[in-house]
Formats: sequence, C-alpha cells, structure tokens
Amino acid sequence: MATSGAAGKGLGGLGKWWGVLSGLLLIAAWINHAAGPVVVIVLSAVTTAWCFFRAPVTCGAPVRGRDDGCRNNASGLLLGCPQVRQHRWQKLKMLIFRRRLRAFCSGLFSDGKATIVTLAGAGSFVSGLVALVPGVVVH
Repeated sequence: MATSGAAGKGLGGLGKWWGVLSGLLLIAAWINHAAGPVVVIVLSAVTTAWCFFRAPVTCGAPVRGRDDGCRNNASGLLLGCPQVRQHRWQKLKMLIFRRRLRAFCSGLFSDGKATIVTLAGAGSFVSGLVALVPGVVVH
C-alpha cells in the first residue's frame, strides 16, 4: 500500500490536490445541465471528503503557550497533524465539546488556505444536499 507521499510523487505532485480536480468537475457538472443529479451528488461527496480528511491545511490543535495552535501541516479540516498523534483526537474533540467549538470554528478561517478549503467543503456539502432534493433547483 502506497503512502500519501508516494502517491503525491507518482502523480507528479498532484496526488494531494485531487480534491481540487473533483471540485472543478463539480462546478462543470452544475454548469452543464446534461450531468444528472447522481454525478453531482458523487462529486459533492468526493469533494467534501477531501476537504474534511485530505486537504493540506495547518493543524491548529491547541498547544500550550501558543494562541494560534499547532503550525504543523495536517490532512483535512477534521484531522490534526500526523507527527503528533494526540492532535488528531484534539481536533475531533473540539467538535464535541461546546467550549472548544468556537476555537475549532475560528481555526477554519485562520489563514487563506484553510478559508478556501472550508468554503469549498461547505459549498460541496450544500451542493450535494441541493442535488439530493429533487425540484429545489429552478432551471
């Protein structure tokens, strides 16, 4: 089984950016009305999963002595950095505990890359919901 680093090298460095391609295909599917709702739902799910679990963003897990959190690279908005095992659980616990939810949400817009990934994830999630409910989109 190949690791994410090997997959990224095998595709010419685009291995970790496959979600951007699925997002562009999602936009094209909405523009081209020939693509059915199943295509839109699948592309929305793929793009949302990439944003949540594979997009290259900053970790942002709480760290003692730092207000802005961990600055290591992480995979996805919901997972922490792979170097520190505890950070993966800290990011997920931030969603569960009400006191930490505000810190998690503010971390979603901490820098430009995180903002773009957050908006792409929210947009693709809403896109999938709209395509799932028939008759919502007016042509």
